[in-house]
Amino acid sequence: MALIHSATLVPGKLDLLREWLPSRDWCAGTDVDRLEQVGAYRFDDPAGEVGMEAFLLRGGGGPLLHVPLTYRGAPLPGADAHLVGLTQHSVLGTRWVYDAAGDPVWAAALATAVLTGGHQAEEVLETDGRREPREPTVTVQGSGVPGAVVPVVSSVTTRDDGPVTRVSAAGLELVVVRVVGVVVPEGPSLTARWSGGRSGVVAAADLAR
Repeated sequence: MALIHSATLVPGKLDLLREWLPSRDWCAGTDVDRLEQVGAYRFDDPAGEVGMEAFLLRGGGGPLLHVPLTYRGAPLPGADAHLVGLTQHSVLGTRWVYDAAGDPVWAAALATAVLTGGHQAEEVLETDGRREPREPTVTVQGSGVPGAVVPVVSSVTTRDDGPVTRVSAAGLELVVVRVVGVVVPEGPSLTARWSGGRSGVVAAADLAR
């Protein structure tokens, strides 16, 4: 379950991304001044420490981008290169926002979904102590099977490769699709669906299997 607080963030997530995205080669063709959210999904951190949210974003007439982020209450050691920025959360305080491809907690969640046939986390919105379920705007489904063995991920190495980011972790070779719709080699995968979008778009894959 992903617990979401009804809160104010300063700067907001899209504001942080408008500053960070131009530094990514796979963002070419995107008008960040017109950046808008098409949808998002979340994964759950079993330890309850790291927030994980992946956005589908479009800017002007540019491509649809897949941009996963993690939110932490303290810096992630050794991950300065993946820091998107800091934001002040009105409930949780200072949050360090990272490109999730460089965060081992997200890599573990992604690998689990891909290999075990998992899906996005249930979203629960908390407002003034009340909790209510919230429908995700994007759903994802892994192609694997329940009970599959998932390696323990404690660190990751990443590199951008055109319209994808390659993440190596614990013998896994994860490919995170950045420009939605690009073709990746066949393998265990994560498929995204959203209202008004194309059905069955591959958002990530594990090429080591």
